[in-house]
Parts: sequence; structure tokens; C-alpha cells
Amino acid sequence: MSCIFCKIVNGELPSRKAYESETVVAFHDIVPQAPVHVIIVPKKHIDTMNEVETGTDDAVVAELFHAARQIARELGIAESGYRLVNNCNEDSGMEVSHLHIHLLGGRKLGAIVSSLGS
Repeated sequence: MSCIFCKIVNGELPSRKAYESETVVAFHDIVPQAPVHVIIVPKKHIDTMNEVETGTDDAVVAELFHAARQIARELGIAESGYRLVNNCNEDSGMEVSHLHIHLLGGRKLGAIVSSLGS
């Protein structure tokens, strides 16, 4: 499989891990968009949120959010605030087709969408 996140999950590519459980891995983004920028991925390859199977993948999705809360606490941004972003497909700006959540924080974050008329 050529998925870069699967290669990180499998240990084929190095990463600076922020969290790991049986079902989820989180690592610091190599091109951070905020002082704290962690990517949280399920170990199971799921292309996008559209492919999450109700019943089968519910626990994995819940673990993504559990990991986000824990990482935010550990990195000291839980109280000041943080943003969770999940992109789905091309128009959202998704660059890697593997379900993931960006955890962003460590400073006041700007608007989520910069232009509504386009």
C-alpha cells in the first residue's frame, strides 16, 4: 500500500508520535499550521469519513476523539482551546486519502473558511 499514513502506522516511515493505542496513532505534522499540529489516524485504513462503516467503525471514530482530548491535555492546550479538522475529499483540501483529524492549537486560530462566495 502506498498510503503515507499507513506507512507511518506500520513503522515504515519515521514520525514523532504524540499518542498510540491499539486502534489509533497520532503524530506531529511535519509542516505544522499552528504551534500544536498533530494528525490523528486510525490504524485501520479508511479512505475518508464517507467510508466509515456504521457499527463496525464506531469505536475507531470515538477513539480518534478520545485521543484528541488526551493529546490536548498533555500538550497544554485543552483549557485555552483547540480545533479539530477532518477534511473529506478533494474540495475540502484533503491531501492524504486516509481518515484523519488535525488537532490544531497553541495560539488564537483564525476563521475556518476564508471566503464564502467562491
